[in-house]
Amino acid sequence: MAMRVYLASDHAGFALKKLIGTFLAAKGHEPLDCGAFTYDETDDYPPFIAKAALHVKANPSARAVVIGGSGTGEAIVSNRFPGVRAAVYYGGVPDIVRLAREHNDANVLSLGARFLHEDDATAAVELFLATPFSGEERHQRRISEIESL
Repeated sequence: MAMRVYLASDHAGFALKKLIGTFLAAKGHEPLDCGAFTYDETDDYPPFIAKAALHVKANPSARAVVIGGSGTGEAIVSNRFPGVRAAVYYGGVPDIVRLAREHNDANVLSLGARFLHEDDATAAVELFLATPFSGEERHQRRISEIESL
C-alpha cells in the first residue's frame, strides 16, 4: 500500500535522505521532504526533524524516516512530540525494525547514516513501511501507558 512518508535529515544524512526519497517514489510512495534542502555541513538537525515529527503527530497514520549520523539525536527530537514513536536503526539485525512496528507501533524510523550501507537502509525502510502494528492488547496497553505519561 502506498503511503505518504515524511523525510528529514541534517548534513550527515543528506545524501541518504535523497537516495531514500528516490527509492520511496520508485516504490509508489509519496516522499515529502522536510529538510535539509541543501547540503550545509554546519546545519543542525532539530528544526528539520521536528517538522517531520509534527506532520506525524498531526496525522497518526503517517510515517517518517529521519536520518542523521547515528540516528540517536533525531529519535530524541522525534520522541518529544506526543503520539510520535521513533525507533533507531543503525544496522545489524533487521528484526529491530520489524519489532518496532509490531510491538511499539513506531511511526518514525531514525537511521544512522554513518553506520548503514545504502542497501541496508532501503531494506530497513521497506520493512518499516510493510510491517503492521500487531494490535495485541499488551502492546496497545503499553503504548497507552506511554501516551499517558
